[in-house]
Amino acid sequence: MRTFGKWLGRLLLLLILAFIAFVSFAPAYVETQRNAVADHAPYPVSPEAQALHNTLTIGDWHADSLLWKRDLLERGSRGQVDIPRLLEGNVAVQVFTAVTKSPAGQNYEHNHTDAMDNITLLAVGQLWPLRTWGSLYERAHYQAEKLHGFEAESEGRLRILKSRADLDALLAARAEGQEVVGGILGIEGAHPLEGKIENLQGLQDAGYRLIALQHFFDNAIGGSLHGDGNHGLTPFGRELVQAVVDRGLILDIAHSSPQVAEDVLAMTDIPVVVSHTGIHGNCPVKRNYPDDLMARIAETGGVIGIGYWADVTCDDSPAGVAKTIKAAIAVVGEDHVSLGSDFDGSVATAFDTSELAALTQALLDAGLTETQIRKVMGENMIRVLRARLN
Repeated sequence: MRTFGKWLGRLLLLLILAFIAFVSFAPAYVETQRNAVADHAPYPVSPEAQALHNTLTIGDWHADSLLWKRDLLERGSRGQVDIPRLLEGNVAVQVFTAVTKSPAGQNYEHNHTDAMDNITLLAVGQLWPLRTWGSLYERAHYQAEKLHGFEAESEGRLRILKSRADLDALLAARAEGQEVVGGILGIEGAHPLEGKIENLQGLQDAGYRLIALQHFFDNAIGGSLHGDGNHGLTPFGRELVQAVVDRGLILDIAHSSPQVAEDVLAMTDIPVVVSHTGIHGNCPVKRNYPDDLMARIAETGGVIGIGYWADVTCDDSPAGVAKTIKAAIAVVGEDHVSLGSDFDGSVATAFDTSELAALTQALLDAGLTETQIRKVMGENMIRVLRARLN
């Protein structure tokens, strides 16, 4: 019995040490693998391109940085976004999206609704509060708390934007030369509602202003682009869309099924956003909506956020992203193209947010005018934000 007790004690110690090693090293390792930036020599940026870049108002519709165990106030050695790198890249507005559920083995073709959830393991491994381990609603709240914590400790470098007045104040501060970036909270897939419309108020109170309906699988709102079929909005989904319209929130249909997109277009008259995507005619993959659907989304006055990763651009170099943007302008017009990097969203990229001047250079090289560049890099986004925020 004494021998058994000794072995049991050793086993328990090994399990404790294994858990400590897991939470100490696994999250950083996973993020390093999932959010890699390709090794590259510095991208050449001409003095003319840099001068133009320095005068741009730049906005990005999508980054999943709050998912990871990283201090966004420090310049990171992994990942693609943090406040110092946003300031280096001259970014004025960054949407920080909360991922609350993501299927193991996720792919663009098909994911079962009951697939094992990756975010649960990440929440445990990163020692998120116990309340988040079994609640998607609490995961969204925790990620909002993280961003508010960063704001409080940022010494004015980060401001969370919740209203049109907040946006205007941020832009005025930047015009006066202040080094500050505005953060907007968004949810990637309305899973944290947990099927309850009253939870929308809780998310809004937490600071969320952008609501994406789906992520990688079907939910109570409707079908995913990567789900079990091209399902449209459910009755609950229609109730949610109407609530988003009525409350002055921003509606994002990235990852939604084409039928959900059609249903949204049929029942709304607001600018609709596809926050991070590519253009099918330029990169013919399922992840990118057909061009005719993109054009009708743009007719709402909304915008298409162009991503920076190869799965949607077919070329993730600055020149490849610029080519995608030029193709998007041809499809939807220069007033309806934005940036939607998907930085820190488990995608490999060829540059991080500090290197956005390389994209400005690539857009000039691709033949875009200064007016077009200003619109794509941020002015179109600012217009939609002003149209939707109260």
